[in-house]
Amino acid sequence: MTRNDARRFLIAYDIPEDRRRDRLAKCLERHGDRVQYSVFVIDASPARLARLKNEVSTIIVPSEDSVLICDLGLVRSMDKERYAFIGRSRPIMNNGAIVI
Repeated sequence: MTRNDARRFLIAYDIPEDRRRDRLAKCLERHGDRVQYSVFVIDASPARLARLKNEVSTIIVPSEDSVLICDLGLVRSMDKERYAFIGRSRPIMNNGAIVI
């Protein structure tokens, strides 16, 4: 897979239990950038996304927790005009490594 094939995903979660929430945050930090307290941006190939979903499913309790994954499109089409912050902003990766 080349960088041109990677897609960018916005991942947000709502997890009421502290331990699971911390475990999920650490998992997502290994894969991408935290842009807000419970929101991450991750660049991934289809295979990497599938592995991430499997890892997430081992952490959460589906009847109590919620994880939202939004496909933002191809990484190669990302530029600063696609993001807007109101208030304090955080840098969003643009050239991160892709792990297959």
